[in-house]
Formats: sequence, structure tokens, C-alpha cells
Amino acid sequence: MKFKMLLIVAVLSAIAFTSCKDDKKAGQAEQAEKDKMEMQRMEAEKDSEMKANEAKMQMESTSVAAKVMAAPELSTLVSAMQSAELAEMMKTQEGPFTVFAPTNDAFAKVPKATLDKLMLPENKADLKKVLDYHVVNGKITSAQLVKSIKDNKGTYKFKTVEGTELTAMMSGDKVVLKDENGKTATVTKADIDASNGVVHEIDAVLMKKPVK
Repeated sequence: MKFKMLLIVAVLSAIAFTSCKDDKKAGQAEQAEKDKMEMQRMEAEKDSEMKANEAKMQMESTSVAAKVMAAPELSTLVSAMQSAELAEMMKTQEGPFTVFAPTNDAFAKVPKATLDKLMLPENKADLKKVLDYHVVNGKITSAQLVKSIKDNKGTYKFKTVEGTELTAMMSGDKVVLKDENGKTATVTKADIDASNGVVHEIDAVLMKKPVK
């Protein structure tokens, strides 16, 4: 009888030991699976971040700001954009934007005293308004602009980022823009495509009416 009891105890102990061992293995396997899933999650997150950074770098390298900076004939505009702290916006924001970019020759037509004054740090807000008058929210290609002019019986008005309007019209096969003062600028080079918009070079700096 005593031997039988000892045998039962031994068998139960063996079963309990085996069960504990199995539970431990199951726990280790479960933890290993959790560790594996966490590692996969971290790798996927890292991969996604790398792809996002690559896409951002690609966008910035072909942005409106990058296209303007790559054009030697727009170096004065680049300086103005940097002074008005607009270069970074045109580089990083998705837009899209349409930029009517005055060339160096266009800026040369502006009285030097006026241009020098606008470039002063204390007049940054005024310079920004001038530049914003050359920017439109949304991407407008030259073909779309010509169509809008024809559809509107020869003139097409659109609002700028600055808040006031420009008027587009045709002069022969060229698109001409008229500002609030009646001054005109001709598009000399159209459809410089960018990742966040399009750039059209113009031969004059446009100005809104001064506030009285």
C-alpha cells in the first residue's frame, strides 16, 4: 500500500513537472513571437520613415524654389524670396503653386531705390506682399490660362496669394498679365514644371495699387 502511494506521488510529480516544463516552453514561444512581431513592426516603421524622407527629398529637389534657384536669370527673385522668407515655403509646402517669376531684367526695370528699400529687413512684410502678388494657389499651366482667357472673351481675372487680382489677356500668341495699376508683364518662358506647382517667367515686376 505504501509503495502504491509512493508510486502515485511519483507519477503525479512527473506529470506536474512535465506540465510546468510545457508551460515554460509555451511562454517562451509566445514571448519569442511577440519579440518577432515587435521587430517586424519597428522595421516596417523604419522603412516607412525612410521612404517618406526619400519622397520629401525628391519633392524638395524639384520644388518651385529649386526650379527658381536653378535658373540664373531668376537670381534676383531668389534673393528677394530669401529676404522675405518665402524660399523655404516654396521648397517644403505641397502647394500646388503657380509662380509668375520676374526675371533679373524685370527687376532691373524697378527703380533701384525702391528695390533697395524693399530688400531691407525692416521692410520684409512689404517685400512679401509684392512677391505674394506673383503667386497663385493651384497649378495653372499656360494652356489652361490661354483657355480661360478665350472662354472669358479675352480677359481672365484670378486672385493671388496676396489677396488681390491679376488680369490675364493675349497679345498675339503671348500671355500678358496686367496688375492693378494697369502695368503689364509678358510671359517669356512658360510651364517650368515643379513637384509642387509650375513657374512662368515674366518680363516685369507686378505691383498692386498702394493703399491710400
